[in-house]
Amino acid sequence: MRSALIALVIGAACLATNTSRADVERWVVVPGSSTITMRVGTPVGARTGRFTRWSGDVRFDPERPETAQVAIEVDSASLRMEDARLTATAVGDGFLDSGRYPHIAFRLTGLEPAGGNRFMARADITMKGVTRPVRFPATLRSDGQTAQMTGGFSLDRAAFGIGTRGPWNGLIGQQVRVDVSLATRPAA
Repeated sequence: MRSALIALVIGAACLATNTSRADVERWVVVPGSSTITMRVGTPVGARTGRFTRWSGDVRFDPERPETAQVAIEVDSASLRMEDARLTATAVGDGFLDSGRYPHIAFRLTGLEPAGGNRFMARADITMKGVTRPVRFPATLRSDGQTAQMTGGFSLDRAAFGIGTRGPWNGLIGQQVRVDVSLATRPAA
């Protein structure tokens, strides 16, 4: 069994293969069965959030998952933390700055088989106008009618200019964990 990814992520885009976009079937994201979450450490424990608005362009062949092409665009203002104050701070000027940078992008650049339904994914993440590569393990399951990809990675928030000034910088963990569960089905 195999499936296709996000993340996003909390992400999105194309694998470097000989397969063109037109050769790979289009799949649609099933929002109610998909999530992009984040977690960051603080002196009083981990804080978690979930992105509530995002879209994906997924091209996937269940018989050849390594040819998957995934592009995810996340609405940065859709992050919801445990309370309204944390949410306002997270999407505000000092962190995601969703007013100036309304989108976070994820582009899949590679999916290497790692045995069974496991893969090593490579992607580019763009936040606040900065693009950085990530590499992470992913699990892909598919029955041909649905596909589910799960995976997660850590980002250095400072590498994207997130929370690098002011009193919050020393209080918030440098690493932000992003976990993605992407459910898809063939487009009608």
